[in-house]
Amino acid sequence: MIGHWLAVAVFVEEGEHIIITDSLSAVPQAHLLTWLFQVMPVFFLVGGYVNGLGWQSAEGRGEGYASWLAGRLRRLVVPVLPVLAVWTLIGLGATGNISFGSYRFYAESFMLRIASQFALLPAWFLVVYIVVVLLVPLSHRAWRRYGMASFWALAGAAALVDLLALGAGWGLLGWLNYLFVWLAVHQLGYAWQAGGLGNPQRCLLWAAGGIAVLIALVSLGPYQISMVSVRGEEVSNSLPPRVTLLALGVFQGGLLLALEGPARRLLGRGVVWTATVLINGMIMTIFLWHVTALLVVTAMAMITKVGIAFVPGTAAWWLTRPLWFAAIAIVLAPLVALFTRFERIGMTRRGGAPPAWQLLLGCALVCFGLATLTLRGLPTESWPGINLLALGLPFVGGALVWFGGASEGTSDGRPDD
Repeated sequence: MIGHWLAVAVFVEEGEHIIITDSLSAVPQAHLLTWLFQVMPVFFLVGGYVNGLGWQSAEGRGEGYASWLAGRLRRLVVPVLPVLAVWTLIGLGATGNISFGSYRFYAESFMLRIASQFALLPAWFLVVYIVVVLLVPLSHRAWRRYGMASFWALAGAAALVDLLALGAGWGLLGWLNYLFVWLAVHQLGYAWQAGGLGNPQRCLLWAAGGIAVLIALVSLGPYQISMVSVRGEEVSNSLPPRVTLLALGVFQGGLLLALEGPARRLLGRGVVWTATVLINGMIMTIFLWHVTALLVVTAMAMITKVGIAFVPGTAAWWLTRPLWFAAIAIVLAPLVALFTRFERIGMTRRGGAPPAWQLLLGCALVCFGLATLTLRGLPTESWPGINLLALGLPFVGGALVWFGGASEGTSDGRPDD
């Protein structure tokens, strides 16, 4: 969240013109900070731990794939639907199709495209993560049979894809690394859950190896320093993922797991654990809405010209970032309070699971709709000016995931462990 909140820079140039840009383009020295703020590898590492534990638990209960998958998907899919509903209204309003009370506004198509792409950026993670979740029975079977060799095989595949995509010019092949890179990190989550990464000293060796490979890749290869896409750079480390993100994941994971013991002792304190549980119960809602809150504050700053007096990268700009974060948090709080109920609905849904084919079809519709929106944004040239088909597909897919028939196994649709 902090990384995204830092990403947008608004300032007044020469006391007159309002400039909106991304901080990484305006402050190249900040590229190294993405090694800290690009935490998608940690998401997949933790996902591997949780999914491995949950799948083992489901197998022990005699629960089938469809029932287990339904519990996972309902928590992932349901919270994103209100975001799409609100942005549908914003899109219709921005194209002049509806008015908000007595107020009607218009936005240039390219501005709506950029804003909606950025607002729905968290949903891009969901697309990839849902695919990884679908493959858990296969990836976990590979872990149980081959152990760490399953990780190294995926890492080798990711390196080969990069070699062909960047070295041989087969650019489209690079998109395969959405699977190879994130599945490899996910395998490390299985290793963590099974105790296969060793003691803290060994985890530090993993971290040292990861950072050494990462430094070598950005120093000697065609890779950029920034671990997120930067305007104007020919090679992106994240769109599609490159082997650099896998090295970053090994570094971050090794470092964090080396600190697992102290972290668990810290979580043993009542206040810290209570706060963790409280936030975890609404974390998907926070994650999905934090960019929308950023855009609201950015729009207000541009209209009022408050808080945009400092050029990005200057000492004054950095010192005022906590105030910027506080303003966004104030806007985010009511959004979370209003929409967190949808996350809880997804967590507590009871009843039978749909058949596997229905879940897979629902996932396909959700992923296709979200991927289209995050890559192309809301605007279209045809009436009513926004892509209602892409916006509607996740709702249809969500309905397929939500409504089930007879219960399979012993599951009641609750999230696993």
